[in-house]
Amino acid sequence: AVALVTLKVSDPDSVLALVPVARAAARRALGALPPPDRDAYEALVTGDTPLERDMLTVTTEDVERSEWRLVPLTGAILLVALGSPVAAALPLVVGFLAIVAALALVGTVASALPVSIYAVNVTTMIGLAVGIDYSLLIATRFSEELERDGSASEAAVRTLGTAGRTVAVSGLTVAVGFAALFATPLVETRSIGLGGLVAVTCAVALALTLLPAALAVLGRRVGARRGTAGRGAQAVWDRWARLVARHPGHALLGGGVVIAELTAPLASLQIGLPARHWWPSGTEAGAGLERLALVGGAGYVQPIHVAVEWPAGRRAVDPGALRALRAFSDSLRADPRVHDIRSLVDLPGGGRRSLLEYALLYEDLAGLRARRAGLLAPLLSVDGQVARLDVVLADSVSPLTAMDVVRKARGLAAQPGSLSSAHVLVGGYVAENVDVQADLAGAFPLVAAWIFGATAVVLGFVFRSVLIPLKAILLNAASVSAAFGLVVLVFQKGHGSALFGSPGASEAVFAAVPVLLFATLFGLSMDYEVFLLGRIAEAYRPTGENDAATSDGLAASAGVITSAALLMIAVFGVFAFSRVPVIQLLGFGLAAAVLLDATVIRLVLAPALLHLAGRWN
Repeated sequence: AVALVTLKVSDPDSVLALVPVARAAARRALGALPPPDRDAYEALVTGDTPLERDMLTVTTEDVERSEWRLVPLTGAILLVALGSPVAAALPLVVGFLAIVAALALVGTVASALPVSIYAVNVTTMIGLAVGIDYSLLIATRFSEELERDGSASEAAVRTLGTAGRTVAVSGLTVAVGFAALFATPLVETRSIGLGGLVAVTCAVALALTLLPAALAVLGRRVGARRGTAGRGAQAVWDRWARLVARHPGHALLGGGVVIAELTAPLASLQIGLPARHWWPSGTEAGAGLERLALVGGAGYVQPIHVAVEWPAGRRAVDPGALRALRAFSDSLRADPRVHDIRSLVDLPGGGRRSLLEYALLYEDLAGLRARRAGLLAPLLSVDGQVARLDVVLADSVSPLTAMDVVRKARGLAAQPGSLSSAHVLVGGYVAENVDVQADLAGAFPLVAAWIFGATAVVLGFVFRSVLIPLKAILLNAASVSAAFGLVVLVFQKGHGSALFGSPGASEAVFAAVPVLLFATLFGLSMDYEVFLLGRIAEAYRPTGENDAATSDGLAASAGVITSAALLMIAVFGVFAFSRVPVIQLLGFGLAAAVLLDATVIRLVLAPALLHLAGRWN
């Protein structure tokens, strides 16, 4: 047996703080029972607010756990990539300093403006990833310059003039993507944009100031050219660059087929609420919803709320208003997806009453309020003008279908009829997500236009070319599309989702995920394009030979690109195991995109296109 107790809160602003109070009270009540009864009962506090509270707790715990996992993992990759403990330590220091500085700045903003807890995850993830990424590029280039001239200070200056310029341009393109999220209407997406933008800015600033200074002081003790990111694997990348130069058409075809295959699942992308387990695992609120679902009561925790406000001079309990409310309620009850309705004309207990009975019941409204305050308080406003209906859906109804019921309720309310003189609002968790989906769909064209336009302007100005920005945008779009396809394949369709702790196919992807992935991936994917083009441009200027410069630039940058990609995959991959679904999908999508971008895109398709374009570059 299950008893569902609903708490009435007088101060909505303090409701989050009341969750632990309610849980402590429930534990005390159980503890006061005699031992046999104490073991027989379980009390779980659940609902929208407890779920939000648990989400905050889980997010904080996930960040702390991820940081502890990342230190040894990224340290080991850096040691292999750079071949020196000193060189391996420097990017880690820059990455963690970027996190600390960015979190401090985000916290300052949060003291004045609303900022979502998601900003903490993204600031940590992006700050560490790009901090290490840019530091790796600076450190390897410094060691390369140091071999040409033994002066550490001169090598640091030349590094800033070459790799430093690349880092600045790369950081700007990444910042463009995060800045685009400010055009979205949600606090959560804008908060992620804020966290990413601040993290990238801090990482670039540290990579261009603190790191070169440290390198100049350490000099040859850095030793960053002995690993796979330096000359340790140079011969391998030389051979690869020559192979792509000899067969650019085959490289383009092979890489294109791979990207097309991975992009194919994107055609079945379904935007909406996931079918099940969208809440973090292992939480009390989630466990409470699962228990209620077992007995057919989960719909009562998150019903669809309908508020009907009548104009001044009319009351919700007037006969005409009750008649309109009954007609609206009956239309919804006829839908097999609706399990129950609670309203002024659908009171619990006593069977179905006629409209005449309800009219007589509400004739002495003041007396009824005095006798049955708990009965009317959730359904009728104090002034009597606003009536509330709670539409309880059947537990067999999927969240996607629930969103359709919201749209149906809004459609019924908008039809000409007896409710046309009232102001009707449909709300609740499901309705909120319907609105979020519509708002984000409306904002996406502006986000995409800003990212495409700003990226093209930045790259066109830096590389003095029209074709190169267009090619970069095309390849980025391919990378992002393939990553989206993998997200759909693994999480929406459920192929391999168990590896990431996800309980099968979600059947849909949160509306915020495509916008977040697009904005974040487009900037991060441009990272390696800028790395590659920067070295190609350096090789091209003295000779003017397109093919030779492309091969030399690819060979010189491939080691750094692959090592940096491994580090980013490690950082994002850890967040792919997050218990917060949005962060999990974001982490997986970023890791998949970086993997594809640093291999198929930048080592195959990009140089192949440059070879084929020839002087048009």
